[in-house]
Amino acid sequence: MALHTVEKIGGTSMNNYPAVRDNIVQITRKPTDMYQRIFVVSAYGGLTNKLLEHKKNREPGVYGLFANNDSDWQWSESLTDTAKAMREINATLFTAPHLLKQADQFITERMEGIRSCLLDLQRVCSYGHFQINEHLATVREMLAGVGEAHSAFNTALLLQVEGINARFVDLTGWREPDNLDFAEKIATVFARYDLASEMPIVTGYTQCKEGLMQTFDRGYSEITFSKIAEVTDAREAVIHKEYHLSTADPMVVGENNVHPIGRTNYDVADQLSLIGMEAIHPKAAKGLRKKNIPLRIKNTFEPEHDGTLITNDYKSETPRVEIIAGIPNVYAFNVFDQDMVGEPKQLLELQRLVQEFNVPLLAQEHNANTVTFYLDTGLKVIKRIQARIERHFPHAKMNSRKVAMVSVIGSDLNVTGILARLSTSLAKKEINIMAIYQSIRQVDVRIVVAEDHYEAAIAALHYALIESEGSATEKTLATA
Repeated sequence: MALHTVEKIGGTSMNNYPAVRDNIVQITRKPTDMYQRIFVVSAYGGLTNKLLEHKKNREPGVYGLFANNDSDWQWSESLTDTAKAMREINATLFTAPHLLKQADQFITERMEGIRSCLLDLQRVCSYGHFQINEHLATVREMLAGVGEAHSAFNTALLLQVEGINARFVDLTGWREPDNLDFAEKIATVFARYDLASEMPIVTGYTQCKEGLMQTFDRGYSEITFSKIAEVTDAREAVIHKEYHLSTADPMVVGENNVHPIGRTNYDVADQLSLIGMEAIHPKAAKGLRKKNIPLRIKNTFEPEHDGTLITNDYKSETPRVEIIAGIPNVYAFNVFDQDMVGEPKQLLELQRLVQEFNVPLLAQEHNANTVTFYLDTGLKVIKRIQARIERHFPHAKMNSRKVAMVSVIGSDLNVTGILARLSTSLAKKEINIMAIYQSIRQVDVRIVVAEDHYEAAIAALHYALIESEGSATEKTLATA
């Protein structure tokens, strides 16, 4: 294993350059401690929404307008507006006119190059022999990459002004003739750098044969981050976030009641990703697990704190709950069919029909004649799934309702009486348990409650299983 770390900086942190400079890069370090670090950066917060589409409300950005093809000019106007937004960011970062000019020229070249490319593509596809739909995946990749190129170029330039030997590492494939495999590209690029004396500032997007956007969509920056750590055999992988990986959401249970987890394992990270509270993208964690590379989650604004270390082999010294998390808006989709009894193939066919819609499946339960799928999706998709199943199983009866799913998670949940304690804590708050699951692996317990009981359930479980447990431990130590 090498001496270096690979560290990812998220988009929200990137919007605060002083915090990146002082808390993450820590430019006051001794020269001997400054290097042996690779930084992988996301686009500035909000820019990928402008380049592609808004992540939450799906409002189209440049890509969305180009793909819909309702107008020949709307996407071009959006591109102009996005380039303007990029230059406005530059103006907040660079006070020296020559540096601002350099940063603006970089963006102008990229954005006008993209405009020329898209206009040429529209022109070619207007003849009918070429279909624009065949090229949309490539267009999406190209637009996604320019956001990370912008932030990486700026960060390298700003750090060079501070006297640091930072190097802009562009993995976006801009004007590159070769289209290498993902791992081959990483190995080829990083063979050029001496990490003992150079600090690579790397784009979170990588252009490669596999097509990261097609496989991972907006999770590509974590995939790039983990692949660099894996291929370069890093000592540690670090993700800098705007918050700690804590025992619960502080907005729900209160900042004074939560604390950083400190240590856990990749099993816990996987469970968190299942419910959308990602410590790291599960496919990004896969390579780190295989190479036995530890992952550390750090709070950008508490640089002296060690954060939370995630490893393969960690298991809490005594069985305990480490985190309470959940997802508030889940559809419980229920299928009842008397013909299902004794017909396991019917259950498999129902699973196949649901999975065709490519929606996150959080949990599934079944008995002799009923199966329930817990799906993280909207009502429109639920209606489409129901219509599809009705065509294949006309006698089935179906219903759905919105619920909330709360998970009690730990590296070792073999806690005597845990189900009794959690059910009692919810009963005291008059919260009814609609369904409950505990796996034999003893990593998580999932509880289904009414949608409007989501926050109350998290607060009650956190108090009973973490806060009270911590108070009891403190009392024991004090007595001793």
